[in-house]
Amino acid sequence: MSNHTLSVLVENKPGVLARVAGLFARRAFNIHSLAVGPTEDPSLSRITLVVVADEHPLEQIQKQLNKLVNVIHIEELHDDTAVERRLILVKVGANDANRTNVLQIVEMFRGRVVDVVPEALTVEATGSEAKVNALLTALHPYGVKEIVQTGTVAIGRGARSISEQVISEMQIAQSRE
Repeated sequence: MSNHTLSVLVENKPGVLARVAGLFARRAFNIHSLAVGPTEDPSLSRITLVVVADEHPLEQIQKQLNKLVNVIHIEELHDDTAVERRLILVKVGANDANRTNVLQIVEMFRGRVVDVVPEALTVEATGSEAKVNALLTALHPYGVKEIVQTGTVAIGRGARSISEQVISEMQIAQSRE
């Protein structure tokens, strides 16, 4: 089993996310990460899912996703063809004795401090899942008090957008008719 990142272009309508997530739940797939937001076209949303699955069951669920009325396009994104990022906010213990060490770690990971109180710092960082996990590991000895993170967001590399790809595929299908 391995991680698979799916980018699902859907109509921006109520209930679509519930139907997509429900399909995964009915098939006993755990969604490892989920991020949803509107696209450059306000009538469309993009759902980015990370699931742990074997190839064949994933192929089956993609076929079932394609059957959902509001699903427009599904694309699997791979490390070499996409840029993936996560955002994390971490509240970490930081007193006068260790604050400098914590700040050096934050700087090393190109994070930034977004809140400071005498006994803690809140740090913001973005990066791959591996980078975010490495930051957490480095901050752990100082006492991680709270973590909030987004799901993975991903976008294909290059100039062509998923919307342009969908339009191109629709034009090809129409020309065959």
